[in-house]
Amino acid sequence: MTTVDIASARPRLRPGRWLTGIVLALVVLRIAWFLVDNPRFEWSVVGEYLFDPNVLKGLGMSLLLTVLGMTLGSLLGVVLAAGQLSDFAPVRWASTGYVGLFRGIPPLVQLIFWYNLAYLAPTIAGWDTNDLITPLTAAIIGLSLHEAAYMAEIVRAGILAVDPGQRDAAKAMGFGAAQTFTRVVLPQAMRVIIPPTGSQFISLLKGTSLVSVIAMADLLHSVQVIYNVTYKVVPMLLVACVWYLVVVTVLSLGQQRLERHFGQGHQL
Repeated sequence: MTTVDIASARPRLRPGRWLTGIVLALVVLRIAWFLVDNPRFEWSVVGEYLFDPNVLKGLGMSLLLTVLGMTLGSLLGVVLAAGQLSDFAPVRWASTGYVGLFRGIPPLVQLIFWYNLAYLAPTIAGWDTNDLITPLTAAIIGLSLHEAAYMAEIVRAGILAVDPGQRDAAKAMGFGAAQTFTRVVLPQAMRVIIPPTGSQFISLLKGTSLVSVIAMADLLHSVQVIYNVTYKVVPMLLVACVWYLVVVTVLSLGQQRLERHFGQGHQL
């Protein structure tokens, strides 16, 4: 019987992997050369407008809409998730119907609908609807209500991941339904809720670009205003791309840290 010295063993050559790696490297180099060599990208214009005050103001508005949309959407999402798990059928049906409705309608359609709400209701509580529903309020309402439907599903999944015995223990201690949810179930569910919420936050940031169709001065709308004057369409779109990539990269790094932190509870 022959023996094999494992220490002297060499990894088996995998020509397929080497070939795939070479092809991918060539593709990346070709794309990089296309970006650098093509004068129509006008990188000098990109550098000129990258820190333009109007662009930075639009970036700030995009971040503001993201924070407001996620905050309001998360609060409403918690309420909807609790409603979906309620023992009271009408509340459960209403919450489930809301989630299905707002997940089924594209966010762009929702934004346009809220922006044109004055067509259906010229006045609201005696106030002119056009004075109340500005591009900003329409954007906040549309993004928040749409986000709430997705956050409701994330929160619901987190709640269902909590051991039912925790609820029984809370009831045995005399906690009511509301106290059990807020003090026992929800804090434990956060381990499951937080990581996908990071992904949802990033998606919402990119989704704020839709508000440009209702003349909201976000990042995309700001570069559109500039290229409508300068006719530098591609360079200005690249300015927007650079900022989106920078912010999303930073947020992705933060999300990875959150996932590692909340995943420690499952490490043996």
